[in-house]
Amino acid sequence: MVKSMTGYGRAVETVNGRQFTVELRSVNNRYLDCTVKAPRSLSFAEEAVKQTVKNSISRGKVDVFVTIHSENGVDATVTLNAAVVKGYLAAMEQMAEKYPVKNDISVSLLSRMPEVFSVEKPEVDEEQLAKALESFDAMRVAEGKALENDLRSRGATIEELVGQVEEGNAQTVVDYRQRLENKIKEVLASTNIDENRILTEAAIFADKVAVDEETVRLRSHLQQMYGMLTTGGAVGRKLD
Repeated sequence: MVKSMTGYGRAVETVNGRQFTVELRSVNNRYLDCTVKAPRSLSFAEEAVKQTVKNSISRGKVDVFVTIHSENGVDATVTLNAAVVKGYLAAMEQMAEKYPVKNDISVSLLSRMPEVFSVEKPEVDEEQLAKALESFDAMRVAEGKALENDLRSRGATIEELVGQVEEGNAQTVVDYRQRLENKIKEVLASTNIDENRILTEAAIFADKVAVDEETVRLRSHLQQMYGMLTTGGAVGRKLD
C-alpha cells in the first residue's frame, strides 16, 4: 500500500476533567523530522511522543500539537509527604534545643525543604495519541491511493503511446523506402532501379531510426513502477 507523506490527524479525549487534543500535520521531507509542541507541563513526555510517531511514520516533516483544556481537573496533583515533614520538624526542634538559635519553624520554611511535596504530572495518553495517528494514517492512505491511481493512469497512457511508437516505427521504414524509390525514379527518369541498393538504403535508415532499445527500457521501467506501487511502503525515492 502506497501512503502519502502529507496528511492530518486529530483526536480529542477528556481525562479527569482535562480535555486533551492531539493534532498531527505532515509535509514532504527526505527523512523523518518530528517536532512536538506541547504545554510546559507535558515537556517531559516529548521523547515518548516522538518515539510513538517514529513507530508509525518513516518519512516526512511531522508537527505534533498537544493542547490541554482544564475544566474541573488540575494539571498536577500535589501531595504532602507527612513522614518527611515529621523528620524535618524533629530535626529542627532538636537543633533549637541544642543550639542557641531562635525556634522560628513555620509552614513557609518547611515548604521550601526538599521532598516535602510530591508532584504527580498527568501521564501522556498513548491511546489518544494512537487515535490521532490512526486518523492521520487514514488520510495518508487515502491520498496515497489517489496518487497511486494517478500514476497507474499515466503509466497506462505512456504504454499506449509506446505501442503507437512501435507500430509507427515499422511503417516509417516502409514509407521511407517508398519515398526513396520514387525519388530515384524521378531523378533517373527510369524504372530500371537497383533493388539491392534500395534495400541497403532502407536498412541503413531503419537502423538509424530504431527505437526498440528505448521502448523496451521504458516498458521495463513501467513494470518496475507497477511493482513498487503494489509492494507499497516508503517507495518515493525509488519512484523518483
